[in-house]
Amino acid sequence: MHAVGAQVLGAPGWPYAKALELGCGTGFFLLNLKQAGVLDEGHVTDISPGMVEVAVANAAQLGFTVEGRVADAESLPYDDETFDLVVGHAVLHHIPDVELALREVLRVLKPGGRFVFAGEPTQHGDFVARRLSRLTWEVATRVSQLPGLRDRWARSRAELAASSRAAALESVVDLHTFDPDDLARRAVRAGAVDVRTVTEELTASWFGWPLRTFEAAVNPDRLGWAWARFAYKGWQRLSALDEHVLSRVVPAGLFYNVCVTGTK
Repeated sequence: MHAVGAQVLGAPGWPYAKALELGCGTGFFLLNLKQAGVLDEGHVTDISPGMVEVAVANAAQLGFTVEGRVADAESLPYDDETFDLVVGHAVLHHIPDVELALREVLRVLKPGGRFVFAGEPTQHGDFVARRLSRLTWEVATRVSQLPGLRDRWARSRAELAASSRAAALESVVDLHTFDPDDLARRAVRAGAVDVRTVTEELTASWFGWPLRTFEAAVNPDRLGWAWARFAYKGWQRLSALDEHVLSRVVPAGLFYNVCVTGTK
């Protein structure tokens, strides 16, 4: 679980009796919260039927029973005041009408219930990440095609084309970036109280996005366990620097991710 997620969830409220995840994907966010003891009964929704099936199956593999429904975040198929907690990870920036979705979240929350949305891109963070990724892709794909490197380091043209198509699709479904203060105001306009935002990943995103892009651009067989440890440990150390040092002096809007929480 993200350190920032732990901050905004508020440990004194644990465990939440009944929780819902919007845009669940594989369900990893809610299932990690379940394993951490943050919630008891879990429910998941996604606009994709396949993702709902995967999330429910992943829960079963962990020994949990989770109910899943195919749902649009702007029209949730639940009665008023059903949940104690609603969460989502990297989902708000895919939703056309964010305020409408937040009003739906508040409708299905019980009085005093909490919502937490983590992993949303900030305007500045997304701007920097995309440019770092584009530069890394150009350099890595060109260098790996040089004589002497091509046979060992280059991905096939088909693999590179597939990665490019995936990146193009991602740019289509990424509808929003957020200013932390504006995101908080949207939640207040939707009717939430006790709203606050927390940001994370500054140097960690400058490190992580090029690494992620490099891994997509070169032959993965050349990247072994030593690379994985380097990438993870590097990201971990820089995340600690961001959280404990830079967050005190750098404006929140310059960080890559913003988390927002509030109550009904």
